[in-house]
Amino acid sequence: METTNHEQNFQPNREHKSSVFSLLFSNPDILRELYSAIEGITLPPDIPININTLSDALIKGKINDISFLIDNRLVVITEHQSTINSNMPLRILQYATKIYEKTIDFTNVYKEKQIKYPKPKFIVLYNGEKSYPDKEVLRFSDGFMNTEGLTENDEMTLELVVQVYNINHGHNPEIQEKCKTLNSYSYFINKIREYQKTGLTLANSVECAVKYCVERNVLKDFLKEHGSEVSNLLFYEYDFDTHMAVIREEGREEGREEIARNLLAAGSSVEFIQKITGLDLIVIRELSR
Repeated sequence: METTNHEQNFQPNREHKSSVFSLLFSNPDILRELYSAIEGITLPPDIPININTLSDALIKGKINDISFLIDNRLVVITEHQSTINSNMPLRILQYATKIYEKTIDFTNVYKEKQIKYPKPKFIVLYNGEKSYPDKEVLRFSDGFMNTEGLTENDEMTLELVVQVYNINHGHNPEIQEKCKTLNSYSYFINKIREYQKTGLTLANSVECAVKYCVERNVLKDFLKEHGSEVSNLLFYEYDFDTHMAVIREEGREEGREEIARNLLAAGSSVEFIQKITGLDLIVIRELSR
């Protein structure tokens, strides 16, 4: 494969923060173990891993993904601690393009000879609190318009497949059995949530979970080495997820107000608009001015 030396020059973007997930699994040996468990294979330790994670996070503001080259494959693994976003295939398509730009010498695309590049693999690990299947597949083609009437013989000229795995404690036991680090990580996150449900603050829940896991040799070395950093990152992650939820809610509110404005322009009554949008009558009357 013809490549540039870009993969040796990735610099962290200080405007973004790593996640606990990316901090833990950026260890090449642990990452090899995780990938092997997901794929159901055994890769020998002498197969190199070239981590080339971009500073442009898949979730803006937080780097919770890991991109790497292994065994002639380009693999992107990202973790979600909130609801799975159905637009992940589209977002990963943008991300993958940037990765290929970093790892392939694009001056060669104008040559007659076919250049070679690693086959991609896109994986999302779901670690949220809402119910989700052990495994799900998201496809780029799911978002195509005007697909009514397509048959199996109709070719999708552009496709991207994302495999989603639920890594919450107790889910996908085969994968978690093969990757002890993943199992320990899921256990640790679950323990934090258990403490929160008793009424403890997030700070106290993290502190108790770290102590509990260290005493039981769960991520002991990692937590002892990165204890304070883990706590700070978890506070940021939880605040970030809350912030994103607020943004989504504000977006829905703006959408309802836009619908109300359109209905007002069409001459609909305030009462009818209130029934359709669920907005307060006072808000609708303000929009009509």
